[in-house]
Amino acid sequence: MSVSNPSSASAHRLYEDISAGLTGTLMVALGVTLYTKATLLTGGTAGLALLMQYATQFDFGTLFFAINLPFYALSILRMGWKLTVRTFLAVFLVSYLSKFTPGWLGIEHLDPIYAAVMGGVLMGVGLLVLFRHRTSLGGVNILALYAQERYGIRAGYVQLAIDAVILLSSLFVIEYDKVALSLVGTAVLNLILATNHRPGRYMGVS
Repeated sequence: MSVSNPSSASAHRLYEDISAGLTGTLMVALGVTLYTKATLLTGGTAGLALLMQYATQFDFGTLFFAINLPFYALSILRMGWKLTVRTFLAVFLVSYLSKFTPGWLGIEHLDPIYAAVMGGVLMGVGLLVLFRHRTSLGGVNILALYAQERYGIRAGYVQLAIDAVILLSSLFVIEYDKVALSLVGTAVLNLILATNHRPGRYMGVS
């Protein structure tokens, strides 16, 4: 009796990777839209792009795409061309979708507490979907994935430490209460990653 190879049995098909890429980037773009509407921040390169948007009035999509450019070199060296191409496409989609989502979705009133929590949930689950299909959103995500795969450190914990630095910097740009709510949202996002993206828990590969 032949035994199938577990790695091949659990491998993602191309259409599954494409579906996951669209799902994850749509969720992240919607989360970013909620944060922009409520003037909140998150961590990582997305948080840095939001911070620069509030400080300079440049749009998030352009800033997010530009900030990620230097990290592709690390991605190629550490994670390989396949992940780098996936990451580039995912960053492009989030940058593109974030430009148009506010026009597709009209929000007359948005409670900032709800925005912080729901935006964190959307971005956390979106990132989780992307991570499980060997895709990231560049920048800190690349560092977090590399640390998990090379040293076994959970991606959520690595990102949480870097996010703290970004959020502390936001004290000079946005109101203190918005920073506090941003911390709540970032904690929600990273809790989702820390509890669901553990080495060996998910067997699908791409």
